[in-house]
Amino acid sequence: MGPRLRTAREQRGATLTGVSRATGISLSTLSRIETGRRKPTLEVLLQLAKAYDISLDELAGTAPVAAAGPRTPMPQRPGDDKTVLPLTRYVGGLHAHKHVLPAVDAPQTRPRQVSHDGYEWLCVLYGRLWLALGEQDLVLSAGEVAEFDTRTAHGVANAGPGGPVEYLIMFGPQGERLRPRTPAPDRGAR
Repeated sequence: MGPRLRTAREQRGATLTGVSRATGISLSTLSRIETGRRKPTLEVLLQLAKAYDISLDELAGTAPVAAAGPRTPMPQRPGDDKTVLPLTRYVGGLHAHKHVLPAVDAPQTRPRQVSHDGYEWLCVLYGRLWLALGEQDLVLSAGEVAEFDTRTAHGVANAGPGGPVEYLIMFGPQGERLRPRTPAPDRGAR
């Protein structure tokens, strides 16, 4: 249950502090529930399901995957102009979402970094994305991909100016990894 609750919160771009303020559940209780050190009561699950706008079945992992249909962007942290469009509707396991960062007029400050359990794959679709990964600063362009353990501090920003940035993220909350089924092409043979 803890990993599914963490995933539901992260998919909505919410912080533990924000959820605590919105629900009245203490920050320490939320943290212990997400890390599995405490079992949530039904009352707490009902509050979290309402806060995350998902059913109890989805939280428990027993809901069937809904048919693909239009998705609505998730609300973000105050002051965060990023739009997040979920591409998977279930909670837990591998999930994917599309992010859009708005165009910027001036150079950005180094992105705020976070770390958490899991593994992430990021693919830039359009624009230039600044990925701060630990001590590294990478600028990725359309078609470029990064993969990393999310226990490494990481953050992103538009590397602009020049327009918005669109990118896809696939995230495995328990360290799940993509498993290629085809061999990598031999780049030396042409």
